[in-house]
Amino acid sequence: MPRLPNLTSRDEVPAELAETYDRVAELRGGQVSGPFGILIHSPELALRAAQLSRYVRWESDLTPGQRETAIITAARELDAGLMWNAHVKLAREGGVSEAAIEAIGQRTALDALEPGEAAIVRYVRELMQGNRVSDESFEALRALLGDQGIVDLTGLVGYYAFVGFTLNAFEVPPPAGAEPLP
Repeated sequence: MPRLPNLTSRDEVPAELAETYDRVAELRGGQVSGPFGILIHSPELALRAAQLSRYVRWESDLTPGQRETAIITAARELDAGLMWNAHVKLAREGGVSEAAIEAIGQRTALDALEPGEAAIVRYVRELMQGNRVSDESFEALRALLGDQGIVDLTGLVGYYAFVGFTLNAFEVPPPAGAEPLP
């Protein structure tokens, strides 16, 4: 049970938050989900987060597979069940290999992965576990994504750390029957 009302349905929203709900929904393809039912309680934060979400999720030059590999790695590193559940499905749809999903979920070695997937997972793991990345991991990802791509992927990871912290701090559970964290 979330620690604050999770306002994901328009009819649950108090009148003073209705305009924010509608603006967030507009920025997010018509829905308020994930952390946004909680973020609505801080209207300006919710709006700014929705704008950043729109860019990192749908407008950057990263491919769906690259984005979702980074997102599920962040979800796993944060043990964010709702984020894992929502994005592991999108990872599969985006072409992320089952080997990568398994390695990320089980936190195992990356030797069997395609080099691009391994570079993303290694970079995200290092960043989230130690707050830094090695020169080797940085240069491997930069070679794969270029300067803008590595900046966009780092911003994506930062955004999803914010998402994971929100979901975890407010104890927003995955839906019933959701694929659990490994």
